[in-house]
Amino acid sequence: MKHFGGPWGRGARSEPPPAADDAPAWIMGALPDDWFLERPDITIDRDEILIVGRLPEPALGEDASSADRASAEAGRIASFRESTRDRRIGIARQAEHRYRRKVSWGARAGGTTELFTTYGAPVMTRLRQPDRQVLDTLIDSGVARSRSEALAWCVRLVGEHAEQWLGQLRDAMGAVDELRRQGPTLE
Repeated sequence: MKHFGGPWGRGARSEPPPAADDAPAWIMGALPDDWFLERPDITIDRDEILIVGRLPEPALGEDASSADRASAEAGRIASFRESTRDRRIGIARQAEHRYRRKVSWGARAGGTTELFTTYGAPVMTRLRQPDRQVLDTLIDSGVARSRSEALAWCVRLVGEHAEQWLGQLRDAMGAVDELRRQGPTLE
């Protein structure tokens, strides 16, 4: 067996998680029809399945301030989170068993999006002094509290500024995976 990290035990020896190609369909079948206004966004990586659904916007008058609107949206999300907690936990346990990935949730109401129960995957890396100095500058300036937080900040920044390129890269990798699946099988 090979060594794989991830949410199933630190340093645990196990096989990689099973394919999750059918996870969106399975999740749609498990979700109550009345939870979200539309099909939720379902994002899957090797560690986590993240489900984020759109909730109805709170009914506020057109004269509501942006602060009132943000408070109402936060309240709508908090209410959803509390009222669905037990059912979400049950769905998550089933999906975690089936796909061997943590399941995380989030909700969107109006312009407010909140993620809850998200999984923070540890990432190990070796950085040379110039790279560490970048992280330490972010800490010294108050942008981050630790090197791990500074590294996460850098990753988010690159993701925001390179989203189109990253999207093209993901599409290309998906095409390669599809070609592998279509290729000949050895018996």
